[in-house]
Amino acid sequence: MSTPEILWRPGPERIARAGITRYRDWLGRTRGLEFADYEALWNWSVDHLEDFWASLHEWAGVIAHAPAERVLSERRMPGARWFEGETLNYAEHLLAPAARPDSAERPALVFESEIQPRVEIGWDRLRSETGALTATLRRLGVGPGDRCVSFMPNVPATVVALLATASVGAIWSSASPDMGPVSVLDRFRQIEPTVLYAVDGYRYGGKDFDRRDVVRELVRQLPSLRAVVFVPYLDPDATLDDVGGSDSQPAVRVVSWAEALSVPAPCDFTPVPFEHPLWIVYSSGTTGMPKPIVHGHGGTVLETLKTNLLHLDVGADDRFFWFSSTGWIMWNLWVSTLMTGATLLQFDGNPGHPDLSTLWRLAARERLTFMGISPAFVTLCMKAGMRPREQFDLSALRTIGSTGSPLTDEAYRWIYAQVHPDVLLASISGGTDPGCAFLTACPILPVYAGEMQCRTLGGAVHAYGDDGKPVLGQVGELVCAEPMPSMPLYFWGDTDGRRYFESYFDTFPGPPNVWRHGDWLELTPRADSVTAKIYGRSDSTINRHGIRMGTSELYRVVEEFDEVADSLVVDLEYLGRESFLALFVVLREPGSAIAGIGAKGPAPDGASAARGQTGVPPPLRQRLLDALRTRLSARHVPNEVYAIPEVPRTMSGKKLEVPVRKILLGQPVEKSVNRDSMANPVSIDWFVEFAAARNP
Repeated sequence: MSTPEILWRPGPERIARAGITRYRDWLGRTRGLEFADYEALWNWSVDHLEDFWASLHEWAGVIAHAPAERVLSERRMPGARWFEGETLNYAEHLLAPAARPDSAERPALVFESEIQPRVEIGWDRLRSETGALTATLRRLGVGPGDRCVSFMPNVPATVVALLATASVGAIWSSASPDMGPVSVLDRFRQIEPTVLYAVDGYRYGGKDFDRRDVVRELVRQLPSLRAVVFVPYLDPDATLDDVGGSDSQPAVRVVSWAEALSVPAPCDFTPVPFEHPLWIVYSSGTTGMPKPIVHGHGGTVLETLKTNLLHLDVGADDRFFWFSSTGWIMWNLWVSTLMTGATLLQFDGNPGHPDLSTLWRLAARERLTFMGISPAFVTLCMKAGMRPREQFDLSALRTIGSTGSPLTDEAYRWIYAQVHPDVLLASISGGTDPGCAFLTACPILPVYAGEMQCRTLGGAVHAYGDDGKPVLGQVGELVCAEPMPSMPLYFWGDTDGRRYFESYFDTFPGPPNVWRHGDWLELTPRADSVTAKIYGRSDSTINRHGIRMGTSELYRVVEEFDEVADSLVVDLEYLGRESFLALFVVLREPGSAIAGIGAKGPAPDGASAARGQTGVPPPLRQRLLDALRTRLSARHVPNEVYAIPEVPRTMSGKKLEVPVRKILLGQPVEKSVNRDSMANPVSIDWFVEFAAARNP
């Protein structure tokens, strides 16, 4: 196997100032430990779990109110118990930088949106608003273990609401206001919240969306609510009335945001056990009820410090941005980065409005040092022929983050050629479920085209073959063989733990049990680390003639075509018949400058496509098939190519390969996908028609 091109190497100054270098030096001084390279450090971190996490806890300065009796009670999954006896508070860690002597020199947040102009929020203001809202929650009777849920966009009030919720030991859960009421209720009903934070609406792509009717519906359908904290965002004069009040449900008190902050109070953090629930996040919810995944205060604090200080190399001098909605785990990572003392840049709106330069203008104007974006956004910029470094001053950038789906070799090269030649490209992969990145970045390692730099410290991440043993240099199941502090405490309401166990541990049962993540992974030994590539979800992977291939491999080839705005590939394995590999493409409109945003090709309806009217020009079809045959494998050439109006996607932008596959294999649509969890629910209708015509 040939070694891919090295696109970046850190210079001596970057290596010297990196957090991981300081940590290694500290281990040498205080523990007498020396490591030849990153891989040696990684091996120590997973072979000596207790020593690693204890050392990180001390070096990073975790604020503990009561000491732990032990680091780890037992190495087992699920059920590992970390730092028993310790008490702490997540919110206290996020606001700790306010006490630094230089805190007045740097704002905590810089916010702008399509509605509101740029505003800076200092550490003192963030702390004072958190204190006032914390006192309001206590007056409302909110205490440890109560659930406070948010139906808010990425605005400063949402940050304050999270901080106040965590300060009293209550449990946070969030949904983005662009989500439909069914999807939100599927999440919040399971956890019986006490308080709802809500906005009147939001603006996206220049269009206003009033969500007060949805808020009223949430209140009607959540009988456990005692109060709504209402934030007028779309309209400063907006109010909320007609909520609650019936024989079956007492009136729900509505507290305006201004009232909630009206009585000053100091920050008062309730110390809670290390594994006290911090927030409840959810699986994508594409089928069935979303899994309510509970993460704890201590595990989140430790994982955030490790990720930012050692892997992403974020510190107090950084200006940190990661584009995310409040319904995605990346928002949680973004807001948690406050504990480093960095200034967080916050943007609410459409990154493609009025054009694709919006985020690049933000990066230049705000002198971002860390810019987190998605592979989909990178692809759009590439397709549009953008050269950001020629248009904007991006000289302050030190790191570009990317997650959500695999980043192609071509995207890696585009970033170094067209964005910045001397940045750490932090392509990471993990997820909502583990509360961490399994594959991540490292500022002292080189960047190879198309490869994530390393496995995360303290994460025993491997690729398992069919025999349940680790493999290198070939594709296998991504597993984690040892517990991590950030892993879920449990699923809410899963009293016997069965749903939790079946979600991650029934593929490679123990003892010891092994976490199966559901991705195809290839690990490759390099000079000083083991790099990684993700090939897509393992339950949607193409397996033809005994050769497995991730869908991302096909997308990389197909989406290089200028005529193709987007694509989806599904392997249909009918019982008793040969598999049928179907490629679906969104054709770019002639003359369209930006592919993938509102692009609609001349797609036939699903029934017509099933009868052979594919909508793809024969010359393009042949070029696509030839490219796949020559660049991938003759075994993975699709049986047919169909034009579709759009690719079905989740709210976080992931392609819905598995639900589409289920529909095309004959499962009812209502059992295959939750439309309310989709960014574009109408897009699924094409596949329903196609399936009906193909499987009469």
